[in-house]
Amino acid sequence: MIYHCRQKYTVKAMCLFFGVSRAAYYAWVRQLTHADRDDERLDWVREAFGTSHQTYGYRRIRLWLQRHRNVWLNHKTVLRLMRKLGIRSIARRRKTYWSGSGVTMLHRYPNVLQRDFAAVQPNQKWVTDVTYVRTQQGWAYLSTIKDLYDGFIVAHQVSSQNSWALIRRTLEQARQQVDQTAGVILHSDQGVLYCSKDYHRLTQELQAQPSMSRRGNCWDNAPMENFFSHLKEEALRHYKPLTLEQTRQVIDEYIHFYNYERIQLKTKLTPYERRCQFH
Repeated sequence: MIYHCRQKYTVKAMCLFFGVSRAAYYAWVRQLTHADRDDERLDWVREAFGTSHQTYGYRRIRLWLQRHRNVWLNHKTVLRLMRKLGIRSIARRRKTYWSGSGVTMLHRYPNVLQRDFAAVQPNQKWVTDVTYVRTQQGWAYLSTIKDLYDGFIVAHQVSSQNSWALIRRTLEQARQQVDQTAGVILHSDQGVLYCSKDYHRLTQELQAQPSMSRRGNCWDNAPMENFFSHLKEEALRHYKPLTLEQTRQVIDEYIHFYNYERIQLKTKLTPYERRCQFH
């Protein structure tokens, strides 16, 4: 205001009126003639972020700048610049777990699987999880069940909401695909939906044995994470964000390919071929 009205009123009078020192005002005026020192830094951060396909957070951007631009910035500076640009990593969000702060754990199950990912027959050990996929309408959620015997994807569902309905549809699809689910170990993480009363009730109906990873330990469900990595690397990353329906179609097509056509290096068979061999 002082700067724009400087031709009409004296700077001294306006500084007195607004309670601003003249030294502070003139220091601010001097900055108008100098380029923002963040301009070049912002370009570097924007470049690093784009090169990473928007997956890098401030730590990796800092390392990228050191390697590719020989620029050494404090991690707090990188974080500030990212906030200034309004950018953040699109990498998988952390899940919410039941813990503390007055939240009651409705159902919690022991880790029956104990990282023993070997199965001697189909439908002996299943793993399940939900992952996030970016679409034009926002995040989509993929719920999947994988058989550890052959890697076969028993069931999968895609939804715009990470809700109990998504988990229920996945379990019901698995029940339709498999004649006998009694006794199958169904391993998940400690996500909120897997701790719910509804999940407990449906696993009892399936006569499945729920098993849970230790809190926040992704290695306890590594086979499921491995499949999600293949899906995103071999299919989804080749597209810009699609519509929800297009995303669902890409996922459906890839899972069909994964089950019936994709040869596993370990067995030299597709999951379906290995499944058929047991019978």
